[in-house]
Amino acid sequence: MFTGIIEQTGRVVEITLEGTNKNFWIESALTKELKVDQSIAHNGVCLTVVEIANDTYKVTAIQETLQRSNLKFLNKNDLVNIERCTPANGRYDGHIVQGHVDETACCKSIENKNGSWIFTFQIEDKKNCHLIVHKGSICVDGISLTVASIVDDEFSVAIIPYTFEHTNMKHIDVLTIVNIEFDIIGKYISKIMQTYSQPKQNV
Repeated sequence: MFTGIIEQTGRVVEITLEGTNKNFWIESALTKELKVDQSIAHNGVCLTVVEIANDTYKVTAIQETLQRSNLKFLNKNDLVNIERCTPANGRYDGHIVQGHVDETACCKSIENKNGSWIFTFQIEDKKNCHLIVHKGSICVDGISLTVASIVDDEFSVAIIPYTFEHTNMKHIDVLTIVNIEFDIIGKYISKIMQTYSQPKQNV
């Protein structure tokens, strides 16, 4: 489990193919604190450390993960947001994040507010619009953010200078694809409501 509070950015130093999988070698200041089998969120995608060498470590993304996330677009030297899983006695400074990306979204606009930035994204699947709540939590590339506004299938988030400088948000441009994980509480409520709204079958 994660909270969407990014610890570091990591740099992709090598990408190799293994069947339909992709192996990513990541260079990070956190590497010396990692161990094999540890779960790490990369742009909000939970991946397992499978190998460590000096200041780099390797994670593998399977085909389903690549199809659902923006990891398939990563290139050498790209930066990814990194968060280690939250310890049981840790603080939940963001919100509950599973590291299971629901879909991707496209950046539609970036507005510089002279001290902050407003990023507007359009989600891929309009059927998920009900999972975005005004002033609710949403995870964008692994970052726990608050929804500032919603219009149809687009939502906006406000980015403070610290987040802008310490994550990959400063490298996002219009048309950049980001990973989206909706709030797990909202997803459970939606599932329960769908279950109870379905007509009961006669036995």
